[in-house]
Amino acid sequence: MLLYHGSNTDIQEINLAMCRPYKDFGQGFYLTVMKDQAEKMARRVARIYGGSPVLNIYELDDSFMQTKGLNIKDFGTQTSEEWARFVQNNRNKSFEDFSDPECNFDNKYDIVIGPIANDDMALLFRQYENGMITFENMLTGMIYKETTNQYSFHTQKAIKLLRKTGV
Repeated sequence: MLLYHGSNTDIQEINLAMCRPYKDFGQGFYLTVMKDQAEKMARRVARIYGGSPVLNIYELDDSFMQTKGLNIKDFGTQTSEEWARFVQNNRNKSFEDFSDPECNFDNKYDIVIGPIANDDMALLFRQYENGMITFENMLTGMIYKETTNQYSFHTQKAIKLLRKTGV
C-alpha cells in the first residue's frame, strides 16, 4: 500500500526525535493513504514554516499487520469512545499515567491507525477540556463529523517497514 506524508521538505531519513509530541496518537511519524489529504497538509506546513509543499511517498507491505514483534493499535475508520479517550490522553500535556493502554506516551504501540481528529473535532475536544460540554456530548458531536485516516509510526522497528518510493 502507498502512504503519503505532507511536509515542506524531502524527508531523506525519518527521525522520530524530530516529530512533535502531543499529537492524536502520540509522538510519531504520521502518514495517510489519502493523497489529497497529505497534499493539503504539505501546503499547510509550507505556509506555516516556509518552503514549498512536498509530498513524501512511502510503500508499506500489505501484510504489515502480521509482522511479529509489533504492537499495532487499529481503531478502524470511525470515531469511538475508545478512540476519543486515546486522542484526548495523548494531546493532554498534564496526563501522567504513561502505562495506561489509552495513551501512547511510552510508545507501547509501534503503529497506531485510525481517524484524524481534524480541526472540527479539535474544537469538540477543546470544548470538553474547557468544561463547556460533557464527554458524551463530545462523542455525539463526532458522529456528524466526516473522518479521514492516519497511520502513525512510533518506533524504529515500525519505521523500518516503510520504504520511500518518491516525492
